[in-house]
This record gives sequence, structure tokens and C-alpha cells, in this order.
Amino acid sequence: MEQANVQTSKLYTLQLPSKPESIAQLEQLIEEIADKYHIAEDTFANMMTCLNEAVINAIVHGNKLDETKKVIVNAEVEPRRIVWTVTDEGPGFDYNNLADPTAPENLENLTGRGVFIIKHLADQCIFNTAGNELELHFKI
Repeated sequence: MEQANVQTSKLYTLQLPSKPESIAQLEQLIEEIADKYHIAEDTFANMMTCLNEAVINAIVHGNKLDETKKVIVNAEVEPRRIVWTVTDEGPGFDYNNLADPTAPENLENLTGRGVFIIKHLADQCIFNTAGNELELHFKI
């Protein structure tokens, strides 16, 4: 009898209070995963940048810095990719109608670049319908 080729994945989860200091726990998890799975430096840098942006956005914009609300971060490590999911308890936002940060009138704005950066650095970026959950894929 032929044995099925079963590929397993490993799941990591963080529940972070909605305060900026929670980023330290996120960075620790990213570093742990990068070390354990020998993630290339450029992929590690992209993951660190994207996840920092996504979690800060979830804390500040999604949960409005309400420390009673959580940001849930999941990392599913598969043989060829890592899928990160960031979910906040906020109402979400319309990710299809964001101002273009590269437009001349927006170049000097101090905010508004996070989603743009995430979309350019992750291999795939998927928002849920409400806009309060983001799935990021990185090839490894």
C-alpha cells in the first residue's frame, strides 16, 4: 500500500493587548520562527516590516489603543511558505479606497503608507471583507 505524502504545518499564535509595547512580543516570535526555519535575510526583513505595520495598524486604527481589546497574530509555517494572519477587534476599514501615498499631494504626509508597504513587500496580501483581518504570505 502506498503511503500518502503528508506535509505538516506548524501553528504559532499570539494574543496581544492593544498597546504599542506589544510589538516586542511580535518581533520575538518573528525572530524565533526565522531562526528555527532558516528564513533568508530579505524575507525576514520583509516579514518584520509588514507585521510591524499590520500590528501597529490593528492596535492604533482597529482597536483604538483599547488595551481590553486583543490583536490576534497567527503564523502557519508550511514547507514552502509562512502564512501570517493579523486580526483586530475593530469594525474594519475600506482597504479598497485608501489614498495613494505616492500621489504628489500625499508625499509629505506622516502617515498613510502602511498598507502600501505591506502590499509591496509580502508575496500575497489578503484582507477579509470587513477589513479587520489581514493574511500575509511569504515564500520560504
